[in-house]
Amino acid sequence: MKFGIFLPPMHRTGINPTLLLHRDLELVQWLDALGYDEAWIGEHHSAGSELIASPEVFIAAASQRTQHIKLGTGVNSLPYHHPFILADRIVMLDHLTRGRMMFGAGPGQLTSDAAMLGIPADRQRPRMEEAFDVMMRLFAGETVTKHTDWFTCEEAVLQMKPYSKFPVAVASSLSPSGSKLAGKYGTGLLSIAATEPAAFQVLDYNYSVWQDEASRHGHSVARDQWRLMGPMHIAETEKQAKENCRYGLQWVFEYLSHIIPMGDPNDPPPPSDFDDFVDFANETGRMVIGTPEMAIAQLARLEEKTGGFGTYLFLGADLADWGATKRSYELFAESVMPHFQDQLRPPQQSYDKIIHAGSRWVDATLGAQLNAIAAYEHEKAERIN
Repeated sequence: MKFGIFLPPMHRTGINPTLLLHRDLELVQWLDALGYDEAWIGEHHSAGSELIASPEVFIAAASQRTQHIKLGTGVNSLPYHHPFILADRIVMLDHLTRGRMMFGAGPGQLTSDAAMLGIPADRQRPRMEEAFDVMMRLFAGETVTKHTDWFTCEEAVLQMKPYSKFPVAVASSLSPSGSKLAGKYGTGLLSIAATEPAAFQVLDYNYSVWQDEASRHGHSVARDQWRLMGPMHIAETEKQAKENCRYGLQWVFEYLSHIIPMGDPNDPPPPSDFDDFVDFANETGRMVIGTPEMAIAQLARLEEKTGGFGTYLFLGADLADWGATKRSYELFAESVMPHFQDQLRPPQQSYDKIIHAGSRWVDATLGAQLNAIAAYEHEKAERIN
């Protein structure tokens, strides 16, 4: 299993936006240093919380501050861009990052963004699919002519071929439309809000749609191309994690309730009391606000439900303050990541072998030291004689 972040980002208002953008860069640097595999960067243009307007510009800056972590558009809102121009930028970034680029596609999460561009909400997904088809053909080196009611490509061809076979992923949530499109083109699948109960229930269904559509179109897609995203904040104790999240947890979910549908409208609203809200969120599996052990249990639950997937992505939201957020990612890297990558067992076995040997190795060292002393004394005595 690999690990990363899906960074919209979600910041509380009332804080210097310049500082927040630079903290986003610092966070990606921090994740790179901790050994995380991926960072997917969002695109938004309204609402005042998700401040990154161009994931490509952010990725260009982040690539110069990092060494190993892969950087993806998470996601580009395709109806907002001419597909030829966007494809050209993605390929350029693939070269600038020397193959650390990833491309994520979606219709645009914020309908308030689309409204400012004069795009009706019910046209976002059809336009996304039109643009995605053109981009995939351009990435493959084709010359594309296509006329639509919102863009024209006339014998369009990229002037550079991609530097690498970079990952491509389509965002999906509850409906099968995302998994269907990913399967049609043989791309990866990015399951947003995978831990929300309604989306969790259809994870295996969307996986089967993805597989079926891929097979129908002559593609093979592997589980390691499947990414699941969910909120998580961990600390040394569950009590500390809960206290940390008084900072922003309810703020984030209040914001989200005005952006996307949050569960069945017939369900009762979540508790307004903070402690009850955290218990509700943990008990329903929506997130983990707790300890590394609770994080391990959540990931095991996702593995059991799905039969296995490639990458778990944190929701990059300000559930806690800056210091506690960095510590959460660090603690996860210390004890949760190696649990799923089988990095803890070999050192523990080696340690146990020494401990269980009692004084064997101490006695051997002491014996060697005494033998060395005796040999030296013998050598000295011979020189005197």
